[in-house]
Amino acid sequence: MSPSIPLPPHDVPLSGGSPFPPIADYAFLSDCHTGALVAPDGSIEWMCLPRFDSASVFGALLDRRGGSFRVGPYGVVVPLSVRYVPGTMILETTWMTPSGWVVVRDGLTIGPWHDQHADETSHTRPPTDHDADHMLVRVIECIQGQVQVEAVCEPMFDYGRQPARWAMVSDDWSAAEATDGETVLRLITDLRVGIEGGRARARHTLSEGEERFVALGWRHGLNGPAHCANAKERLQSTFHYWRDWLAGGRFPDHRWRQYLQRSALTLKGLTYAPTGATVAAATTSLPETPGGERNWDYRYCWMRDATFTLWGLHALGLDWEADDFMQFVADLERVDDGALQIMYGLAGERDLHEQELAHLHGYEGARPVRIGNGAYRQRQNDVYGSVLDSVYLHTKMGGHIPGRLWPVLQDQVRGAQEIWRQPDQGIWEARGEPKHYVSSKLMCWVALDRGARLATLQGQGDQAAEWQSVAEEIRADILARGVSERGVFRQHYETDALDASTLLIPLVRFLPAQDERVKATVLAIASELQENGFVLRYRVQETDDGLTGEEGTFLICSFWLASALSEIGEAESAAQLCERLLAHASPLGLYAEELDGRTGRHLGNFPQAFTHLALINAVMHVISQEETAG
Repeated sequence: MSPSIPLPPHDVPLSGGSPFPPIADYAFLSDCHTGALVAPDGSIEWMCLPRFDSASVFGALLDRRGGSFRVGPYGVVVPLSVRYVPGTMILETTWMTPSGWVVVRDGLTIGPWHDQHADETSHTRPPTDHDADHMLVRVIECIQGQVQVEAVCEPMFDYGRQPARWAMVSDDWSAAEATDGETVLRLITDLRVGIEGGRARARHTLSEGEERFVALGWRHGLNGPAHCANAKERLQSTFHYWRDWLAGGRFPDHRWRQYLQRSALTLKGLTYAPTGATVAAATTSLPETPGGERNWDYRYCWMRDATFTLWGLHALGLDWEADDFMQFVADLERVDDGALQIMYGLAGERDLHEQELAHLHGYEGARPVRIGNGAYRQRQNDVYGSVLDSVYLHTKMGGHIPGRLWPVLQDQVRGAQEIWRQPDQGIWEARGEPKHYVSSKLMCWVALDRGARLATLQGQGDQAAEWQSVAEEIRADILARGVSERGVFRQHYETDALDASTLLIPLVRFLPAQDERVKATVLAIASELQENGFVLRYRVQETDDGLTGEEGTFLICSFWLASALSEIGEAESAAQLCERLLAHASPLGLYAEELDGRTGRHLGNFPQAFTHLALINAVMHVISQEETAG
């Protein structure tokens, strides 16, 4: 057995007095089934198996004793550099030590299935083995000198409630299995592994030119690489997958090209390949307010988020994901009145019961830690428009409506027709009393307008005329009740408070961008909802959202403002805002949900799909304006 290797306590501060790295310092890995967050010291601190919304096996992100898996130089925790291999989701961490230089390459591998081999004459992909070759592979290479490296794998199953029971499964001490009685993990390596209670560990001195690997498997017999060359082959296959997928997009030759590519890769990484669902974020309960209660589980598929995501992917020519999502929507179980819920599980699950995990201390003490999301029961009237707009966009871009989807769409249009006069919780899922939110009325208008356009394409002229008539009725109501005396769109009918969601008005073509009410609204939000150069959703003190505490500026709202400024002709202001937002990307080009404008600190779940899709749309708006002007 390997000699005992002393490890620092889990609660030793990394820097700045906190044992937790900043949210923006984590890297995101994905195999389009699940994701992992890698801390700067080389530790996997968040990973749920077998899918994004499963229970965590590594959860140090939410409690320093929640489980982690580190590979790196022994005794050194600050790397020289961390980067993605360009055009991929493979992470490369470079370490300098007093005795040498090593590089660690990490990837969640993707097997031989590949979505670019579809029959171009059909609208369906060929069968694929989505369960093939899913594992975490970590390859360590010594570039110069000699470096002592370590691997320490300490799973804590079921959100940190069940420590691992380890057992060796090879005579040469190169493989061990961990289980909690249900989930089984296999650690495979060409290092010599020892077991110490709930952790497996290995330590070895690498010489110049030497390579070693550590792999963690959890599927199909738990087979893994037999040697380091085989592990590298698996990473190479994954490298080609991501590069080939990215090559299918259309990215402008522009100074912001790398941001578009990283955002596209992140959105793809947040998709659940077996169904086409998109998770809003890879994590749960990362706080919107440091130490506060605004901690939510975002590992589910919001209809709104997923459909807005398609805006971004379509803009870049990445259309297969839209086809997948259309099939996902067609398969969803609807509620009694035929409506879609605002959110579903990744396989279409309807019950996302919310509960609190009292045994977890939370990221930097932010409690409660929640799993599930009670918002799935809310009435949010904007969901109808989100779905219809994405389908219309997909159809306009050359897609088609699957035959079994058209009845679903008809139900959504009729649903919007029936409920648009009713109050709801709004786009921000306020937990206060229902209100007549302008953005909800707006998206009901979108549902009827896009429904009418789709009915025309389906050859149903009478239906199209009926729905267009209702759309005009909704428009008239918004213009009569949703505009304040100063000519600015309000948050809801009973207030003059501003809300960044009204920035969608020019983006969904409710009114021409040069309409005076549109321009006044965009400029009012730019002036009155900005803090430290970024945009709030709304002023908390002016809004009954049912919660206490403050929150950061919302990155999606800031990107929306850039798009809206571009629409109303404020091209220079839009470009400047984009530059400012892009400068606040994480070191790896990722974004959380919110930003503390005073410190630049990222807040909320990470990485956030909504933010990345808004980035794509804003950047493409600004680039289009530059091309028109130039």
